[in-house]
Amino acid sequence: MPAFRPRLLCCVAAALALTAGTPATAARAEADPLREVLFVGNNWDGTADVIASSGDFTRIGRIDVVPDKQQRLAEINADPVKWVYFMAIRNSVGEGHDQFADDMYSTPDGRSVVVSRPSFADVVSIDLAIGKLNWRFPVAGYRADHMAVSPDGTRVAVSASTANTVHVLDITSGRELGSFATGDKPHENIFTKDGKYLWNMAIGDVNTALDAPWLDWTKGDRHITVVDATTYQPVKVIDMRQRLDAIGLKDYSDAVRPAVFSPDESKLYFQVSFFNGFFEYDLATDRITRTKTLPKNPSTGDDRTTFVNDSRHHGLSMRPDGSKLCVAGTMDDYATVVDRATLQEGPLVPASKPYWATVSGDGRDCVISESGADQVTAIDFATGRKRLSVPVGDHPQRVRLGHVSADWTGPSS
Repeated sequence: MPAFRPRLLCCVAAALALTAGTPATAARAEADPLREVLFVGNNWDGTADVIASSGDFTRIGRIDVVPDKQQRLAEINADPVKWVYFMAIRNSVGEGHDQFADDMYSTPDGRSVVVSRPSFADVVSIDLAIGKLNWRFPVAGYRADHMAVSPDGTRVAVSASTANTVHVLDITSGRELGSFATGDKPHENIFTKDGKYLWNMAIGDVNTALDAPWLDWTKGDRHITVVDATTYQPVKVIDMRQRLDAIGLKDYSDAVRPAVFSPDESKLYFQVSFFNGFFEYDLATDRITRTKTLPKNPSTGDDRTTFVNDSRHHGLSMRPDGSKLCVAGTMDDYATVVDRATLQEGPLVPASKPYWATVSGDGRDCVISESGADQVTAIDFATGRKRLSVPVGDHPQRVRLGHVSADWTGPSS
């Protein structure tokens, strides 16, 4: 044993040197300072504006999210089926425009942004330094929709709306980790904060003119699918039709649109097609506990066929402490902050077709996208009043918190 001691000590010393050196190298690689930002997807012009996440929300830079546009269009024009779907998206959900930027999230290192592109039926990762694609994932079917990122930032889920499927991808490589079946036309996705479960809301066919309550059955199979976020196997299916009927709301749609959990995830607040307001759903008792009807804009008629994609109100967020909700009244052209305890709304803040609502980085403001005015607007949660607006690109929709390098001002090429 003594004869081997010097060699053993040398090996231990070498191992310690390697162990000490590896974290230092990793730390240097990971220590690049990051800046928290908001990504604003300009759906119709295929760009994303990157703005400060709070304060004055000043614009930092802009990204082209369709750098491969000509290649994708050539592929579509060469395939009659793809071309038909491409044109159908343009003339239905796109309101005469192509949909190039639905949803987006940055990678944890702030080096790339992942974007779902409805008209191109794919998800892409874009290098923020040079503006080029890192990878591309074609979704099943012919349209990509809303996404969600896991709490640790490593996985992104995307709805493949015409295939009734959700794909879950590795956010760095684009490799598919799993998928699961949903109801008709999967839409919103939400990971629980512990990352254990993934909720998907299927909204059915929102592009038909069969919008009268008695024709609701034509809209398809709309339900919430809850899956284990490790195995992607379903653990629960929630049909809000049954819950709405139980409280006498048989004429209300059960197509769950944007939704948000309370901080303790005991309650789910959600919007449905055609309705100016939202519902509170208690997870423990499995029932709708409260209904909030918000004011109608006198200038907005009740003709359901005039509501864009069946969504009268589309956009819902919650103050981090759970005390206030922020609602985007899309077709009623306003947004408002609602006290969660009393469900009393605050001032109706005029807005032009607000399409989404999120929370600023500091948690003080609700940030809405005004798709009709090409701007985002910050509303103070405390007062319910508008603070400021910032111009962005054509038809902003999703607004998501993310990160970029601290000195980033846009791709270099």
